[in-house]
Amino acid sequence: METIRVKITPIFLWLTQTKKRINVLVGGAGSSKSYSLAQFLISKFYSEQTRILVVRKTTPALRESCYKLFTEILASLELDYSINRTEMRFENDIGSEIVLKGLDDPEKIKSAEFNYIWCEEATELTIDDYRQLNLRLRRKTNSINQIFLSCNPISSLHWIKTEIEDKPNDEVIFNYSTYKDNPFLDDVYRKQLEELINQDINYYNIYALGKWGILKDLIYSFKVVDKPDHWDDIIYGVDFGFNAPSAVVKAYIVDDKAIWREVFYQSGLTNSQLIAKLNDIIPLHHRTRQFYADSAEPARIQEFYDAGYNIKPADKSVIDGIDYCKTKVIGITKDSPNLIKEKQSYKYKEDKNGNVLEEPVKFNDHLLDAGRYATYTYFKQGKPNIYIMGED
Repeated sequence: METIRVKITPIFLWLTQTKKRINVLVGGAGSSKSYSLAQFLISKFYSEQTRILVVRKTTPALRESCYKLFTEILASLELDYSINRTEMRFENDIGSEIVLKGLDDPEKIKSAEFNYIWCEEATELTIDDYRQLNLRLRRKTNSINQIFLSCNPISSLHWIKTEIEDKPNDEVIFNYSTYKDNPFLDDVYRKQLEELINQDINYYNIYALGKWGILKDLIYSFKVVDKPDHWDDIIYGVDFGFNAPSAVVKAYIVDDKAIWREVFYQSGLTNSQLIAKLNDIIPLHHRTRQFYADSAEPARIQEFYDAGYNIKPADKSVIDGIDYCKTKVIGITKDSPNLIKEKQSYKYKEDKNGNVLEEPVKFNDHLLDAGRYATYTYFKQGKPNIYIMGED
């Protein structure tokens, strides 16, 4: 195989050196855990005749995260491979295979055998999920079969901490990383992580320092639900970004309540690029529904309006909006991985003396902001548009 030069991080080098069966990568935000693991497994995909399994708790979350990551990296390498997009399966000429499966249907992997298994966002999994996966790590090999768990250290009470790290085992090794281990991280995000120390010490420990913490004082307790099969109205919320992600949430209005669904989440886009991408996602007949956007960006709102979107400034009241959403939002759809992740760690600030403040920590909240913009403004203004139930 031809030599290809790629940028790597210290985590990738560690992955090439570990000889343990069970490898746990715990790290703060932006440490390159996921990207480095994808690179490492792709290197195995081309250098060995191997079978690789990549899992998350749900199939929609897996498709929106790991599947996209593998697709992007493989495309950039310009090497030969085939892809089954429906089954999320990659194959090459030497007989290697990368299979991506959500654990919302565990029967699909119970009879399978693999050389490498990667559990992304492993804190989503139960210890029974992990044990079942460990049993699948038994395909014949000339080296060693390995399982990799990657996660943020969100709770020192999680089984990864109490049942794996705190119980010494010669087959286990932990790798701790922070944003400082990623030389390719942009300076804006790096500064955002460092400033967490001034917002919430627990957030700072978890997401900047990569230390086990306990996320308490969470703001929302929304359930994860199926997309509704009927609704009275559909509205959209938009949170603009560039270095931070631009985020769009669809809110289904059902019996005077709201269910949120992630529509779009991506950084590095100008407004015209964002509009072009949303034009591919949001059907023409939906652009006349009500969109509520970040009122701090009037020029961007005008550009959306000129592009044919029925968009207006949102009421950005934070405390009142959060309190209102607590009474109106009844769930987040299963196919909203980034929105679910934001919800799971969205908390009130805590000062250095442990006092809980009414203000939320401003970090990883872009989709939640978009959902709040839509829901709070729509209901506060008296539901300005009611649509006949029709095509989603």
